[in-house]
Order: sequence, then C-alpha cells, then structure tokens
Amino acid sequence: MSQTAPQHRFVLATHNAHKVGEFAAILGAHVAGIEVIGYDGPEPVEDGVTFAENALIKARAAAAYTGLPALADDSGICVEVLGGMPGIFSARWAGEAKDNAQNVKLLLSQLSDVPDEFRAAHFTCHIALVYPATTDAPAEELVIHGDWPGRISREVRGANGFGYDPVFMPEGFEVSAAELDPAKKNELSHRSRALRALGDLLNARS
Repeated sequence: MSQTAPQHRFVLATHNAHKVGEFAAILGAHVAGIEVIGYDGPEPVEDGVTFAENALIKARAAAAYTGLPALADDSGICVEVLGGMPGIFSARWAGEAKDNAQNVKLLLSQLSDVPDEFRAAHFTCHIALVYPATTDAPAEELVIHGDWPGRISREVRGANGFGYDPVFMPEGFEVSAAELDPAKKNELSHRSRALRALGDLLNARS
C-alpha cells in the first residue's frame, strides 16, 4: 500500500540529526502531514547582528541549495542587566573555542555583584522559514520566535542540559534548567515555544 505524500516538506538547515528529530517530533505533534529532512549542503557565514538575521541566513542557504522550503533556528541567552547580552554571542561569550564551562564562568563573574532582583534573563529562539520562489509565487520569508523567561543563579546547578542551563532558573521554578526533568525542560524551552508557534502558523496557512 502506498504512503500518503507529506503536505508539508521542509529541509532544516543543520547537520545535527538530533535537532532534525526534535523539530520533526514537535512540529509533527501539531501539524498533520509534515516531514522535516536534514541538510547536507555548505554552511553559510552567520554574520548577522540579530538572531533573526542569522536564522534567515541559514534558511536562505538551505532553500537555495535544495529548492525546498527551509527552516533554520538561532538561539541564545539574553541577560537584562547586560543589555541583552550575551545574545547572538552566547556560544562564544568567553572566546572562539565555544567552551560552555568557560562561557558560564565568565557570565557568573560578570554578574557576581548584581543583586538577585536584577538578574532577569531569558532564553530566546528565532526560527526562520523561507519558501523559495517558484513559477507560481515569489520567495517568502517568515521569522517566528519563542522566549523562556527566568533569571541567572549565583552558582552552577544540575547536570542535565548543556550551555547555560546550569545557571538559568526558569520563571516559576526554584531549580535550574539543568535540574529539570529533560521532558519537562523540552516542554518549556524557548525552542519548543517557537516550534509550537510555527506549528500554529503552518496550520493557519493550510
């Protein structure tokens, strides 16, 4: 028996198979007939100055290379007292080595004298969707984002998660993101929120 072709087929601008699976699972739970495939093309230079710009750079490259509608995300942590930094520099806050432990150590050092009430922060994820031009329609670009509010702790807490998770205390919790059950963290995360918003958008377009 033949299978029904997917209504929505997207290439995700990443070489990370785990991320492809995550996008497919979350979107698949909200949008019927969706397929997300990995990208095997060249990686563009991410020289944008915002999350949205970097997500669009990656999605445009994947759409141009494959001819398929493309998705890409860019995410990081934004600390209010630092004017929204590390922001797009989250992965290399302590240098080009992109060392998670050093990034966290530097951030805690910079906030060492900041009172608890001024340690507000949020994780953010911007997802770009690029439809390449066709004979029937011009190219189209959209960006959706999701934020996960919280604050920065005073010490590293928990062994789950990665990046800044051990120092991020989600709003409404007295544990860090790295102390949350992984399933609970994935339900609450900025990427999950952005993907659910993308799912709503795709459903509205169907």
